[in-house]
Order: sequence, then C-alpha cells, then structure tokens
Amino acid sequence: MSNSNSHATGSPYAPQTAAETAAMLDVVGADDLESLFDVPESVAFDGEFGIDARSERATRREVAGLLSRNADLTEFLGRGHYDHYVPSVVDDLASRSEFLTSYTQYQPEVAQGFLQALFEFQSMLVELTGLDVANCSMYDDATALGEAATLSQRVRSVSGDRILVPEHLREGKRAVLSNYAEGPDLTVESYPMTDGVADVPALADEIGDDTAMVYAESPTVRGVIEERLGAIGDLAHDHDALFCLGSDPIALSLLERPANVGADVVVGDAASLGTGTAYGFGLGMFVTREEYLRQVPGRLVGASEDAADRRAYTLTLQTREQHIRKERATSNICTNQAWVALRTAMHAAWLGPDGLVDLAEDCVTRARDLADRLDDIVGVTAPIHGRHHFREFLAHTDQPASAIVADLAADGFAVHAVDDHLVQVCVTETTTDATDEFVAAFREVAK
Repeated sequence: MSNSNSHATGSPYAPQTAAETAAMLDVVGADDLESLFDVPESVAFDGEFGIDARSERATRREVAGLLSRNADLTEFLGRGHYDHYVPSVVDDLASRSEFLTSYTQYQPEVAQGFLQALFEFQSMLVELTGLDVANCSMYDDATALGEAATLSQRVRSVSGDRILVPEHLREGKRAVLSNYAEGPDLTVESYPMTDGVADVPALADEIGDDTAMVYAESPTVRGVIEERLGAIGDLAHDHDALFCLGSDPIALSLLERPANVGADVVVGDAASLGTGTAYGFGLGMFVTREEYLRQVPGRLVGASEDAADRRAYTLTLQTREQHIRKERATSNICTNQAWVALRTAMHAAWLGPDGLVDLAEDCVTRARDLADRLDDIVGVTAPIHGRHHFREFLAHTDQPASAIVADLAADGFAVHAVDDHLVQVCVTETTTDATDEFVAAFREVAK
C-alpha cells in the first residue's frame, strides 16, 4: 500500500487508511484509538518533553555527572547472574556487521555463516547435556523453565497438571513459571530441601500421578551441587512425569551429563559464556530428547544439502512457530536471541573443551577457598552447607545480614542478603584479585 493512502498521522510501517482504522475500531467496539490504551495522565505524553536543549558537549557532561553518582562496587554477587571474563575476540567478531545487523535467519541463501554458528551452538549444548535437540532462541532461564512446563502438557505420555519445583528457587524464576502456568491451568508447588539439596524422601511423598513435571537444579540457587539427580529423575519417571534439570554450560562441562541421570529437558542461562553479567539480559538454554522434537519452542537450525549437494543450513520445522501456526504454535517466543547465542558459541569455542573444564574446576576451587577464608573469621560460618559448591555459597553471620551487606557496600563490595543472618557470596575469575581486600573488609564488618 502506498504512503498516499496511509493514515494521516500514521507510519509507513503501519499504513492503515482512516476507513480501515474506523472499521477495526467498530469491530472491537472502541470509539477511538486512545480508548484502546489505559495510560495514566501523569505519564501520558502531552507533546512536550520538558527537556532544555543542550549542546553535545553539555549533554555528555550532564550524563557523566549522573553516571558518576553510581556506586562503584566490586560485586561478589551471583544467584543466576555470573560475571565471567569475556575474551576480546568475542566482541570483535560478534560486532561484525553481518552478525550484528542480522535478524532472524529466514533467508538461508544469505545467512549461511550465521546459521552455521547457531548450528554449532546447538551442537555444543547437545554434547554438554547428552540429549538430542537444542534450540537457539530462548529469552532466559526463567522463560525456558516456563516453556518446559508447557511442553509437559503437549507430551502424550504425561497427563498431570502439577509442576514440582525446589523450595530454594530464585524468586523471579518462580514468578515467571507461575505466569506460564496460568494459561494451561497448571499448579506450581514446592518440594522441601535439606542442607541445600533436594529432600528426596519428602519429594517422594509429594509426587503423584497428577504430577506433570519435576524440576531440579544443579548447581542450586545457593551454589550447591545436587547429589541425587538420578533418584529425582527416577521418581519423576515412575509417575510418568517429565524430569527437567536446570544448569548452565560451564557447570555442565564438569558435572555428570543430564542424559545420564534421566533428564528429559535441560534449561538454564547460557549467557554465563559470551556476555558477562547483565542483570536481566540472558540467553535461555533449552535441550531435550528427540521424541519431543516437534514440540520444542523457539527456533531450530538444521543441516541439509543444497541443489549442488553442498552442506547447507536452514531454520527447520518452522511449522511449530507462531508466524505460521498462529495460536496453535508451540510457543509465543518470537524475539531473536541468535546474536547472544553466537557470542556464547564463540566464547565456548575460544575456550575449547579443556579450557571450559578448567574454568568449571576453578569455579569449584575458588568458592571453596574463599569460603574457607571467611570461615576463619570470628562470627562467620562458611559455607553453611557441608557440600560441594560451584561459584557461590551461603555464609552465616552473627551480625545481621542487612548490616553486613550495608557495611560491605560502604567498603566497596556487594553481596546478597538471603535471610536475617545469611549472606550469599559468589566469586569468579573477574573478582579473584579482589578477594584479599574483600576478606579483610568482611573481617572488619563482622566484629
């Protein structure tokens, strides 16, 4: 449609005529476009931004002043967001225009390089998990978990409507899962944990034939390695439920393959490689068995051959997606995480198998060593769980945790307060050099 026929106040990207707009409003029973939105008057745009014009130099000075008010903290934070060193080669290669400006690779004839990189990303996840199928376009770990729950409703061998999750689960992840559960009328319930891991006997009492999926994490949100995944998987399968495991690519390079403990789906955040910590910006990981191939949400890259018998890559099984199947699609996931997946694949390839394992082993030893040093401080017990940890751990403090967090922040360090007398500490290669100063500060504030 030409712009001459478009709405006078519209956009060339939404070129409805006045008559077409009126017809649509009539169908939905609205008087005008404004009535379709409920925007409070206090935040509604009145045509004026109320911002004085400034030169570029003055604007940069103003913004620099605002940013200088941010607290300059060395972050020993974790709980789902992990700061690993991202090599410069990832920024350099991922910033090439053919990657940075690419959207969904619907035209394979002009996107072979990107499609191959995504195929390699999927292949890496398949190798790490031992499962068969991985996708390359989930938002984050929380939405991947939600998609696993809805997947359980599309699997013919599963008939329940209860999703069992560990008692210790990140609040935001639980909230997203609950939102996903509303549509298919699923019930999300928690099973107990003891000493940082699943209480398997208690889970056996909780689970029943009305259970659709059991979710476990390793490492857990507290950084503890879950030791009885096989038993959890057996319980799920004994009741014809799916077993979903949460983890991340670095941990998976060291821990037992999920396929070996009976996992049907593996979810998590793959952005621990390739992006560093971003507190909200992630890359959902979703890997599952081949029997669920046509039920997998998101996008899949497959390998085939072109007319000249050359290896070629393409987005495959698109009949699952919302742009074709509309409301009958497997998911409404429609944004494109391919560039983030590309960065993860680049980082993993740069490390190589040995480098990835070395990084994972360091995540164990660094956490253990820092916990030992904090445990030597009077008034501190670390870790509170007598188990293996990955990256992070909980410490008990005689002083209130809120006071510990505030005093450490005043000294330039950030940790999580988990309970009245529990703090959580995470250490990676980016904060290792600051551990001496951190321990010294912790000793002072714990008095």
